[in-house]
Amino acid sequence: MASNRIILCMAVGVLACAASADASTLVIGGGAAKECATAAIDGRSDEASVTKCTLALETEIISFRDRARTFVNRGVLQMRQRDYEDAVSDFDAASKIDPSLGEAYVNRGAAYVWSKRYGEGLAQIDQGLALGVKDPEKAYFNRAIAHEKLGDVKAAYLDYTKAAELDPDWDAPKTELTRFTVKRP
Repeated sequence: MASNRIILCMAVGVLACAASADASTLVIGGGAAKECATAAIDGRSDEASVTKCTLALETEIISFRDRARTFVNRGVLQMRQRDYEDAVSDFDAASKIDPSLGEAYVNRGAAYVWSKRYGEGLAQIDQGLALGVKDPEKAYFNRAIAHEKLGDVKAAYLDYTKAAELDPDWDAPKTELTRFTVKRP
């Protein structure tokens, strides 16, 4: 049986809808798992999309790696709904299946950041970046938010700068950088 290839969509909390829609990759296969991935990539957050992901996880035969990716995609959709607890549960499930899947860590970190658990968010994002992720600029953006909320303005500035360097066409980090003034000693 051919396995579905599922792609991951990294979220940036509230900004994810616009920011992650352009992070598309070829999706091979069909069924609910593909529809789940497409919904995550397209920036959707509707309950029907979450249901498609659940259907894929409960009824489709997919590889372990693609199952982990489907958990990440459903978690991204739940995060967009501001359902951080269920999103974290899905990122945890993905990590149990595939501990090397960086997207599970950076998205769990994003969920922690958006639920104001900044220290935990930093740790998860750092671990995900160390494992490697498809769209590191979004991880740096979320990490910048966490640093800023924890009072480390210099680290926040450096992470917003890194996010802007990695994706020069993405306006969100550039917008955040306009709030900073750099003074040379």
